[in-house]
Amino acid sequence: MSDETPATPTKPGRLAEAEAFALAEVVAYAPGSIVSRAIAQSKAGSVTLFAFDAGQGLSEHAAPYDAHVLVLDGVAKLTIGGEPVAARPGEIVLMPANVPHAVDAPERMKMMLVMIRG
Repeated sequence: MSDETPATPTKPGRLAEAEAFALAEVVAYAPGSIVSRAIAQSKAGSVTLFAFDAGQGLSEHAAPYDAHVLVLDGVAKLTIGGEPVAARPGEIVLMPANVPHAVDAPERMKMMLVMIRG
């Protein structure tokens, strides 16, 4: 594969084996929307990429498993257990199991969500 053409996953829920991927390029922005793409799913957990248009977000909710947010582009405004957390590209945040959390994108933002069951 050439250095100028980024790889893209071959099918939903799984990346092609033994290839490098530019995570921020695997999921595209869409006006007024949140776009998600699962790149790994198993009984042990999941890895999902998200692209939020400016002003989009996920309302407060809780999950039964720990979730890690890794920001790829833009700034994520998270609220975890009522506490605000801002995360920038390259930063990771743990959202603990059973703790209410919300995600807001004041500007366009991409993130990877890693949920670990167990």
